[in-house]
Amino acid sequence: MRLYATVLIFVASTAGLPAQDAASQDVRPKDVREIAKAGASAIPRLQELLKNPSTDVRVEAVRQITDIGTQRSLDPLIQAAQDNDPEVQIRATDGLVNFYLPGYVQTGFGASIRRVGTSIKGKFTDTNDQVIDSYVIVRPEVVDVLGKLASRGGSMEVRANAARAIGILRGRAAVSDLIEAAHSKNTGVIYESLVALQKIRDEAAAPRITFLLHDLDQKVQLAAIETTGLLRNKESVPDLTDVLNRTRDAKVKRAALTSIAMLPSEKSRPLYAQYLHDKDDKMRAAAAEGYARLRNPSDRAMLEQAWKDEGKPQPRLSLAFALVMLGSTEVSEFSPLQYLINNLNSAAYKGEAFPFLVELARDGQVLKALYRPLQGATKDEKIGLAGVLARSGDQSSVAELDKLTNDPDADVAKEALRAKRILQARL
Repeated sequence: MRLYATVLIFVASTAGLPAQDAASQDVRPKDVREIAKAGASAIPRLQELLKNPSTDVRVEAVRQITDIGTQRSLDPLIQAAQDNDPEVQIRATDGLVNFYLPGYVQTGFGASIRRVGTSIKGKFTDTNDQVIDSYVIVRPEVVDVLGKLASRGGSMEVRANAARAIGILRGRAAVSDLIEAAHSKNTGVIYESLVALQKIRDEAAAPRITFLLHDLDQKVQLAAIETTGLLRNKESVPDLTDVLNRTRDAKVKRAALTSIAMLPSEKSRPLYAQYLHDKDDKMRAAAAEGYARLRNPSDRAMLEQAWKDEGKPQPRLSLAFALVMLGSTEVSEFSPLQYLINNLNSAAYKGEAFPFLVELARDGQVLKALYRPLQGATKDEKIGLAGVLARSGDQSSVAELDKLTNDPDADVAKEALRAKRILQARL
């Protein structure tokens, strides 16, 4: 009698469903993997399984839809991002990023998560510099659903992961969601939101994060200081100066002076003078960058002497940047501009030299000077300079990149082609 009643209940509960939907209640993760072997043609069936009551089945469906990775995967992943389970939301988020940045799913947050009871545990990678190329167009619906997850996701891990995804996809339309997320009390969410804002570079957002410059968490405070400088919020200079003068934390002090140096003001000149000969290499470097952006010709002689006296690579790079900014655009064996180009070969310092060259190349005279060493440059120099032309070049740079696309080194040719696409998307 008990078995008969159970059967009646099951029949009643499935009577209004199509046979396929009723059968899907008994699907297991291994069945999902079997279904996915059909490839793109399996996506409608996998999308149906996103409604399955079993979380394990929905998680596996998201994995398989991500692996298939065609244009038809996007709508199911957008749907999955609206699931009420945090793991499904996280894996759907990583799947959406993976479509635009292939391979991301192997290194994203979803690759490390595991369930512990009812909660999700995992670890964000320390590397947070990934971003899609500017010519890649992301569907608005993707940015919209990620924005909602960043501000209102099912867990703090979901929100932090969505914020990271928005940054990678340059999701400008989700800036308001990132600002809302930055007002949370969770360090991870705030930090990921700030880094995302750095990648998007919407300068209008800068005044809305000033309150974080004095945050008690060092990681958040450093990110807020860096973001303020990158977003060029000149009104924040008094706040940054206050941070610089009050803090005893060397990292915070360096970050504050570096950001002040990004926001040129003659009122900051006494700070640059104070720290140009500081015992801390990074403080000397930041002071030199401040002088560079003031672009005052009267500082040139003083900076040339500092360049001759400086023995440490990081402040020497910053002084080279300053001298080129003030007109030393010649490319010769011991010139400041050649020194910056040479450091594109250095694993330790190319991360410093490259952004300096990008900024300098916005000046037409410097841009043209960079064309001359291109053909005789080393592999790393060619790749680095191609990236510089992609970000700061003009129409004349297209022909220079065309030459590099025929380089005998396949890596150089590949990067030159990519650089050309980025440049043409900008022009």
